[in-house]
Amino acid sequence: MGRRRGAETVAAGVDTGLAELVPDPDRPGSWTLLLDGAPQSHVDLADPTHLEFEYVRRLAAAIDLVAPAGAPLRVLHLGGGALTLPRYVAATRPGSTQRVVEVDGALVELVRRALPWPADFRLKVRVADARAVLAASRDAGYDVVVADVFAGARTPAHLTSVEYAAEVARVLRPDGCYLANVADGPPLRHARAQVATVRSVLPRACLVGDAAVLRGRRYGNLVLVASRVEPPVPELTRRAAGDWFPGRVLAGAELDRFAGGAPVVRDADATDSTPPPPGIFSVRR
Repeated sequence: MGRRRGAETVAAGVDTGLAELVPDPDRPGSWTLLLDGAPQSHVDLADPTHLEFEYVRRLAAAIDLVAPAGAPLRVLHLGGGALTLPRYVAATRPGSTQRVVEVDGALVELVRRALPWPADFRLKVRVADARAVLAASRDAGYDVVVADVFAGARTPAHLTSVEYAAEVARVLRPDGCYLANVADGPPLRHARAQVATVRSVLPRACLVGDAAVLRGRRYGNLVLVASRVEPPVPELTRRAAGDWFPGRVLAGAELDRFAGGAPVVRDADATDSTPPPPGIFSVRR
């Protein structure tokens, strides 16, 4: 597995860099996955419904609201990490069929050994490129597609274009929902372009995030919710306002103003997402 740092932290070289599994000092049995120092996932092995990262709670809130509580869903997860959301869906919506796509095979094996997920034939993990799996997926096969893909703390360019978004729309059922973790900082060019790009194929959308991030005052994670049907904006607004770290929801005219004038990104001009500022990440050891 590689080397151990200190008594408990596990570090191992994987295909995309250095992976570290850091124990959470406040929650026994909980771990944070870092890739090259950037936090990727937090997992509580005893309670998969505990979600430490605020953007993951916002993704989970959207999943909670897209169908009646407990109803099974067909979910495609683009980006695996330590499988925080797949574990959450399995716990809160038993019987759900989930496919997880992770490009880093060595990372998948590390997580499988160190942080094993419960055996469930409905939960399958595939080592592959997210866009390639989308292209090979059947039409209208999923209720939810979740995109949380980062390489070197940046979303790869080929997962930011309208051609990519069209593939997502194709594999979603008519009332299906796309959820994306969009990381950006001032002046939010990437986030604005992503809203414009995704809305060109999935026009009913909202954006959830910390007010300071939405106003372009600091770097952070925004959750884009997009569909062909109206997202549950009032319920998402209540959930965001009641979070440990309260957030806001932009929809309608506010979202129009946020994305106003941003270009639709195409494969020919796509670039990786905005890199985080140096030194932004820190995890207690």
